[in-house]
Amino acid sequence: MDDVQKSLLNLHLTVMLLGGTALFSKLIPLSALDITFGRSLPACLLLFAFVKLSGESMRLNHVKDYFIAMGLGIIMAVHWVTYFAAMQYSSVSVGIIALFTFPVITVLLEPLFEKIRLVWQDLVSAIVVLIGIYMIVPDVSLDNDITLGVVIGVFSAFLYAMRNLLHRQYFCHYSGAKAMGYQIAIICPCLVLFVSSDFFTPAGALDIQTAILLLLLGTVFTALPHALVATALKHLRAKTFSLVACMQPFYGVVFAIVMLGESPTWQTLVGGVLVICAAIYETVNTHRQHRKAKACSS
Repeated sequence: MDDVQKSLLNLHLTVMLLGGTALFSKLIPLSALDITFGRSLPACLLLFAFVKLSGESMRLNHVKDYFIAMGLGIIMAVHWVTYFAAMQYSSVSVGIIALFTFPVITVLLEPLFEKIRLVWQDLVSAIVVLIGIYMIVPDVSLDNDITLGVVIGVFSAFLYAMRNLLHRQYFCHYSGAKAMGYQIAIICPCLVLFVSSDFFTPAGALDIQTAILLLLLGTVFTALPHALVATALKHLRAKTFSLVACMQPFYGVVFAIVMLGESPTWQTLVGGVLVICAAIYETVNTHRQHRKAKACSS
């Protein structure tokens, strides 16, 4: 097996692990905020250990980069909390599909960050996503938990899109593991004042089983996949990574069906297919546009 094949296997493993994070919204008997806080500490420590072992400097290049990392970390904190909350209100299937509206949201927001213009195909993608979300929503009322979960999930997708655009513009000169480590390091102090009062008490919500699940979430399902991304990208094109990443909702839904016994409705599945097809199209189109831009500038 050559390096490219190994990297592709690592990439699929990475996406499977990231898809598996959704399961913990149901497996861990804590609020979304407490789960995010408990996830962050082991993930941060393991990512910084990976950076140190890889021989990369732990310091950032400029003082302003620490403030940028702080801003990105705050956005990530709210994104992770809303990510888990969306699935706790609705289901893993609905929440993860709602999150994957972010590629289309990214395309719609890009003109605010870069000198590009929207084309009619992007608007068609946005309409397809709206149709997909409409199929998932059972009732146009926030009194319905599934509808509320979809709204929170789309808001989480908006935050993720914003974080990615800001990261690409101001923080992409750092490795993925190092950049993610600093951003996750900001999450802990951001949320510590809002964590449940009994989170740290021995007889409180954090029993042995919950602690093990949080440790598993923070290490195997958070730090490990972000470290694997850095390894995979050494031998794979960014386009390949983006396309395989679009498999995350598929893995998440399959895990939810097999491990949690979820039974998504046909409307949810069809809506999910529409959302993911739009995400794949925008992923391919974005890389095509970037390739053309490079060719014109060379």
